[in-house]
Amino acid sequence: MNHRKKAIVLSSGGIDSTTAMAVAKSEGYEIYSLSFFYGQRHSLELEAARKVAGSLGAKKHLVFNIDLRTFGGSALTDDIDVPKGRDELDMQRSIPVTYVPARNTIFLSYALAWAEILGVSDIFIGVTAVDYSGYPDCRPEYIDAFENMANLATKAAVEGNTRIRIRTPLIAMSKADIIRRGSALGVDYGITHSCYDPTQDGKACGRCDSCLLRKKGFREAGIPDPATYIG
Repeated sequence: MNHRKKAIVLSSGGIDSTTAMAVAKSEGYEIYSLSFFYGQRHSLELEAARKVAGSLGAKKHLVFNIDLRTFGGSALTDDIDVPKGRDELDMQRSIPVTYVPARNTIFLSYALAWAEILGVSDIFIGVTAVDYSGYPDCRPEYIDAFENMANLATKAAVEGNTRIRIRTPLIAMSKADIIRRGSALGVDYGITHSCYDPTQDGKACGRCDSCLLRKKGFREAGIPDPATYIG
């Protein structure tokens, strides 16, 4: 019988979630990877997430379809231009149009349901409150609130069989620190995908917030960025 501790890891196929998965693996967890097709224009990330799950030896990788284009309201799920060429001050000034309403709440809720089925106490999510685009559902106070809710809302927690923990190993790390940490753990960032507005053949635009933060992270980490950018 397999008695390894288990963890669910939310995986977008990007740098942060991939590094979070590598951290979970380094802590001895058996990995259950969870990704979503939610109508995102950068759905190429799902192929990256599949490769990441395989690379890091995940026990299982699930992809849920919850098409948020039904609601729209985001440059990632609606006919709204993805911002390009913004500097860091612009990124920090306000919540950008690439914010997908309630996305992390939706994703964590699915992870919570799967955790009850698997008997899992630990859910890893690669949020960071340092180098990010101002999303409110990446903040420590949000994570704390969701964890409190999870332990009020689930049968396993209420009956005292477990306590749900939302693990955020990267939350106080810069993008450069995350890349250094992942590199030390042997992460292959060449299989990850970050761009919000890629070409059909998978090349990154190089100018959206996510691309710019990725480039900055690799530059500051002193590690070559393996992504392929337009031009």
